[in-house]
Amino acid sequence: MSKAYLSLGSNREPEQHLRAAIAALREQFGTIVLSEVYRTRAVGFDGGDFLNAAAIVDTALDPFALNAWLHALEDAHGRDRSGPRFGDRTLDIDIVLFDDLVLHGDGHPGSSPGQALQIPRDELKHAFVLRPLAEIAPDVVVPGTARTLAQLWAAHADRATPMESVEL
Repeated sequence: MSKAYLSLGSNREPEQHLRAAIAALREQFGTIVLSEVYRTRAVGFDGGDFLNAAAIVDTALDPFALNAWLHALEDAHGRDRSGPRFGDRTLDIDIVLFDDLVLHGDGHPGSSPGQALQIPRDELKHAFVLRPLAEIAPDVVVPGTARTLAQLWAAHADRATPMESVEL
Protein backbone atom coordinates (compact mmCIF):
# COMPACT_ATOMS: atom_id res chain seq x y z
CA MET A 1 0.00 0.00 0.00
CA SER A 2 1.10 3.52 -0.76
CA LYS A 3 0.24 6.81 0.90
CA ALA A 4 -1.17 9.55 -1.30
CA TYR A 5 -1.38 13.11 -0.04
CA LEU A 6 -4.21 14.98 -1.70
CA SER A 7 -5.27 18.59 -1.99
CA LEU A 8 -9.03 19.22 -2.26
CA GLY A 9 -10.71 22.44 -3.29
CA SER A 10 -13.98 23.88 -4.54
CA ASN A 11 -15.51 27.31 -5.03
CA ARG A 12 -18.82 26.34 -6.64
CA GLU A 13 -21.24 24.99 -4.05
CA PRO A 14 -18.09 24.05 -2.13
CA GLU A 15 -19.67 22.60 1.00
CA GLN A 16 -21.77 20.18 -1.06
CA HIS A 17 -18.93 19.11 -3.36
CA LEU A 18 -16.30 18.71 -0.65
CA ARG A 19 -18.66 16.71 1.58
CA ALA A 20 -19.44 14.39 -1.33
CA ALA A 21 -15.76 14.08 -2.30
CA ILE A 22 -14.75 13.18 1.26
CA ALA A 23 -17.53 10.57 1.38
CA ALA A 24 -16.32 9.11 -1.95
CA LEU A 25 -12.72 8.97 -0.69
CA ARG A 26 -13.86 7.14 2.45
CA GLU A 27 -15.95 4.72 0.40
CA GLN A 28 -13.07 3.95 -1.96
CA PHE A 29 -10.13 3.96 0.47
CA GLY A 30 -11.61 3.36 3.92
CA THR A 31 -10.23 5.45 6.73
CA ILE A 32 -8.69 8.72 5.59
CA VAL A 33 -6.82 11.44 7.44
CA LEU A 34 -8.50 14.79 6.82
CA SER A 35 -7.31 18.30 7.62
CA GLU A 36 -9.37 21.25 8.69
CA VAL A 37 -11.26 22.94 5.86
CA TYR A 38 -10.12 26.49 5.14
CA ARG A 39 -11.71 29.38 3.25
CA THR A 40 -9.17 31.00 0.91
CA ARG A 41 -9.21 33.54 -1.87
CA ALA A 42 -8.92 32.40 -5.47
CA VAL A 43 -5.32 32.32 -6.72
CA GLY A 44 -4.43 33.11 -10.33
CA PHE A 45 -7.84 34.51 -11.29
CA ASP A 46 -10.66 36.73 -10.02
CA GLY A 47 -13.21 34.32 -8.58
CA GLY A 48 -15.15 33.35 -5.53
CA ASP A 49 -13.51 32.07 -2.38
CA PHE A 50 -12.47 28.43 -2.23
CA LEU A 51 -12.85 25.88 0.49
CA ASN A 52 -9.62 23.86 0.68
CA ALA A 53 -8.55 20.80 2.63
CA ALA A 54 -6.03 17.98 2.47
CA ALA A 55 -6.43 14.23 2.86
CA ILE A 56 -4.15 11.24 3.18
CA VAL A 57 -5.32 7.94 1.70
CA ASP A 58 -3.75 4.50 1.70
CA THR A 59 -4.07 3.01 -1.75
CA ALA A 60 -3.05 0.01 -3.80
CA LEU A 61 -3.51 2.12 -6.96
CA ASP A 62 -0.46 3.47 -8.73
CA PRO A 63 -0.38 7.28 -9.06
CA PHE A 64 -1.69 7.20 -12.64
CA ALA A 65 -4.66 4.99 -11.76
CA LEU A 66 -5.36 7.13 -8.69
CA ASN A 67 -5.20 10.29 -10.80
CA ALA A 68 -7.66 8.77 -13.29
CA TRP A 69 -10.01 7.82 -10.42
CA LEU A 70 -9.78 11.36 -8.99
CA HIS A 71 -10.49 12.88 -12.42
CA ALA A 72 -13.57 10.67 -12.74
CA LEU A 73 -14.72 11.88 -9.31
CA GLU A 74 -14.19 15.50 -10.35
CA ASP A 75 -16.08 14.87 -13.60
CA ALA A 76 -18.97 13.30 -11.68
CA HIS A 77 -19.23 16.61 -9.82
CA GLY A 78 -19.42 18.68 -12.98
CA ARG A 79 -15.77 19.63 -13.32
CA ASP A 80 -15.35 21.60 -16.56
CA ARG A 81 -11.85 21.32 -18.03
CA SER A 82 -12.62 23.32 -21.17
CA GLY A 83 -11.93 26.74 -19.66
CA PRO A 84 -8.73 28.46 -18.58
CA ARG A 85 -6.29 26.61 -16.32
CA PHE A 86 -7.15 28.91 -13.42
CA GLY A 87 -10.87 29.26 -12.91
CA ASP A 88 -13.88 28.32 -10.83
CA ARG A 89 -14.10 24.67 -9.82
CA THR A 90 -16.88 22.45 -8.58
CA LEU A 91 -14.21 20.04 -7.41
CA ASP A 92 -10.44 19.92 -7.74
CA ILE A 93 -8.44 17.06 -6.20
CA ASP A 94 -4.73 16.77 -6.87
CA ILE A 95 -2.11 14.24 -5.82
CA VAL A 96 0.47 16.48 -4.17
CA LEU A 97 2.72 13.72 -2.80
CA PHE A 98 2.75 9.97 -3.31
CA ASP A 99 5.06 8.12 -0.93
CA ASP A 100 8.54 9.47 -1.78
CA LEU A 101 7.94 9.37 -5.52
CA VAL A 102 9.22 12.09 -7.84
CA LEU A 103 7.61 12.46 -11.28
CA HIS A 104 8.40 15.29 -13.67
CA GLY A 105 5.27 15.34 -15.79
CA ASP A 106 6.02 11.85 -17.02
CA GLY A 107 3.21 9.84 -18.48
CA HIS A 108 3.22 6.09 -18.57
CA PRO A 109 2.82 3.75 -21.53
CA GLY A 110 -0.66 4.08 -22.99
CA SER A 111 -1.49 7.23 -21.03
CA SER A 112 -3.19 10.23 -22.58
CA PRO A 113 -1.52 13.66 -22.35
CA GLY A 114 -3.93 14.59 -19.54
CA GLN A 115 -2.47 11.80 -17.41
CA ALA A 116 1.00 13.34 -17.15
CA LEU A 117 1.73 13.85 -13.47
CA GLN A 118 4.12 16.04 -11.59
CA ILE A 119 4.80 14.85 -8.07
CA PRO A 120 5.47 16.70 -5.84
CA ARG A 121 2.98 19.19 -7.27
CA ASP A 122 4.14 22.76 -7.85
CA GLU A 123 0.98 23.90 -6.04
CA LEU A 124 2.68 22.90 -2.79
CA LYS A 125 4.09 26.44 -2.82
CA HIS A 126 0.59 27.84 -2.14
CA ALA A 127 -0.58 28.27 1.46
CA PHE A 128 -3.97 26.72 0.63
CA VAL A 129 -2.18 23.46 -0.27
CA LEU A 130 0.75 23.50 2.14
CA ARG A 131 -0.99 24.47 5.38
CA PRO A 132 -3.60 21.68 5.40
CA LEU A 133 -0.96 19.10 4.43
CA ALA A 134 1.47 20.33 7.10
CA GLU A 135 -1.37 20.06 9.61
CA ILE A 136 -1.99 16.35 8.96
CA ALA A 137 1.51 15.20 7.93
CA PRO A 138 4.02 17.58 9.53
CA ASP A 139 6.91 15.09 9.55
CA VAL A 140 6.62 14.00 5.92
CA VAL A 141 9.74 14.95 3.99
CA VAL A 142 9.00 16.47 0.59
CA PRO A 143 11.14 14.65 -2.00
CA GLY A 144 13.82 16.85 -3.50
CA THR A 145 13.75 19.38 -0.64
CA ALA A 146 15.11 17.45 2.37
CA ARG A 147 12.53 19.47 4.34
CA THR A 148 9.36 18.36 6.09
CA LEU A 149 5.95 19.82 5.37
CA ALA A 150 6.09 21.49 8.79
CA GLN A 151 9.46 23.09 7.97
CA LEU A 152 8.17 24.32 4.61
CA TRP A 153 5.07 25.79 6.27
CA ALA A 154 7.14 27.43 9.05
CA ALA A 155 9.21 29.19 6.36
CA HIS A 156 6.25 30.12 4.14
CA ALA A 157 5.66 33.82 3.41
CA ASP A 158 1.95 33.51 4.31
CA ARG A 159 2.56 31.61 7.57
CA ALA A 160 1.31 34.52 9.71
CA THR A 161 -1.75 35.23 7.52
CA PRO A 162 -4.90 33.93 9.22
CA MET A 163 -6.97 31.33 7.39
CA GLU A 164 -10.61 30.90 8.37
CA SER A 165 -11.51 27.35 9.36
CA VAL A 166 -14.91 26.21 8.07
CA GLU A 167 -17.18 23.42 9.29
CA LEU A 168 -18.61 21.16 6.63
